[in-house]
Amino acid sequence: MRIDKFLWSIRFYKTRTKATEEVKKNRVSIGDKVVKSSKEVKQGDVLKIRKNQIDYKIKVLDIPKSRLGAKLVPLHIVDQTEVEQYELLKSRKDQQNYYRIKGEGRPTKKDRRSIDGFTSEEDNDGEEGDFTNWDHFFSEEED
Repeated sequence: MRIDKFLWSIRFYKTRTKATEEVKKNRVSIGDKVVKSSKEVKQGDVLKIRKNQIDYKIKVLDIPKSRLGAKLVPLHIVDQTEVEQYELLKSRKDQQNYYRIKGEGRPTKKDRRSIDGFTSEEDNDGEEGDFTNWDHFFSEEED
């Protein structure tokens, strides 16, 4: 089976086109040799794949006839990727999530108005709830 089709069939890439592009960019090798997308994959081959800035290493156990379900993938490959690579990936994801909670997204117009209400002093026109005049604030406490 061709290497691009193999990577697609074991669900390493979402589309076969994406798998072919990655092979053309020299991100996939068998052993220590960079390969072309027409290279045939055989049982026992060790593939090294560069994806998401980490180096994956997988061993081919069996060649599938067609695209597999996710539960069947472990019957055809063995993941030999080093633990440090997965830790590196996890630390990069944690760094991205540091600034913003996942799923929170951009503030809406309503959120921005409420933020502006907290931060701008133009909205505070000396109303009773305005505490920029500290003498007024403390005089109410003493009454």
